[in-house]
Order: sequence, then structure tokens, then C-alpha cells
Amino acid sequence: MKRVVVLLSAAVMLMVAVACTKNEAPAQKGALDVIKARTSIRSFTGEKLTEEQINTLLDAAMAAPTDANLQPWRFIVITDETVKSGLYERERHKKMVETAGAVIIVCGETMRMGRPHGADPDSEPVPVPNNYWFEDCSAATENLLLAATALDLGAVWLSCYPNERIVERIRTYLGIPETVTPLAIVPVGIPAESPEPKQKWDPEKIHYDKW
Repeated sequence: MKRVVVLLSAAVMLMVAVACTKNEAPAQKGALDVIKARTSIRSFTGEKLTEEQINTLLDAAMAAPTDANLQPWRFIVITDETVKSGLYERERHKKMVETAGAVIIVCGETMRMGRPHGADPDSEPVPVPNNYWFEDCSAATENLLLAATALDLGAVWLSCYPNERIVERIRTYLGIPETVTPLAIVPVGIPAESPEPKQKWDPEKIHYDKW
């Protein structure tokens, strides 16, 4: 009898364990899984993003590498329907931004207060260029796209800089200062499509030690 009780207890414990496993939240994607799964999403359901989702995306963006820890990135988060609608006139881009849960403009502060190289350390700071703002903000944009994938959201990098016409249009429309340059326009939201990620592995593009 004792053996039967033990066996029954073990069976119940196994059933509970299986039930718990079935009810567990899906395992989080690993970093390499996220990188390989990222793809451009250009169609969204129109559902708004939560404040928590937006903050998570921006927190990931700000974790990017940055020269001398200058962190030149600035972000404009657009959720207002009227403002989103005025970003583009062409239908192809207009639909993307209008149906996105939010549109994030990644900008770079191209000038900062500092001392030129070789200047007297006691001299007054003057406006100097942020020479690596483009690289820093590109890294932040990629982090943003990867974070969207990790959250099961979709996003797409719409180019802005260095197209001066687009840069000036966006700068004027959003009131961006002259010392700040919009780099990327990123619609992000709940995907309304599920394209397969492109396979881009190409050994022909790899060189070791020398070209």
C-alpha cells in the first residue's frame, strides 16, 4: 500500500509539473535569436503602444555605445494622430506612420559645449562638433529596432539624414533646432504582416587578416 501511495504521489507531482510547464510564459528570445529575427515591418494594426513599451524601446536605444560617453542622441516620440499624419505626403510612407503605434525620430546633437583639441584646459568652453554623433545615433537606432523585435513589435528604419531635403522638412515640421539633426524615422507598432527575415550570411564578403 505504501508503494502505491508513493507511486500515486509521484504521478500527481508529474501531472502538476506538466500543467505548470504548459502555463508558463513563453521563453524570452536570446540576443542572437533577436538579431536573426529582426526584419523591416511596414504594416501595423494601428494599436497604440503603451508608455511602458515606449520607455523600454528608448531605454534600449540609450544603452548603445557612444564616443566618450557623450550620448548625443535625442528622441522625438510621436503618438498624436495629426502630427503623425503630417510627417509624409506620399501614400507609401504615410500609411506606415499613420498605422504605427508610435513614430520615434532619432536625432543627433551635432554641436556641444566643450574645448577644442589642444586648447588650454582652463579656457572657456565653446561650441565644438560632436564628430561621432552619426555613429552613436545609428547604434541607438539599431538597438531600438532590436528591442522592438524582442517585444514582438514591428519597426522599420526610414531614412532621413543625409538627405538634406528630408532633413530640412522634418526639422521644420517638428521644430528641431539647427544644432540637432534628425537621423532616422522609426514607425513602430503591432505588426500586421509577418515577412520572413532575409538570410544575409555571405562568406564572400569576409576577409581575414588582409583584404
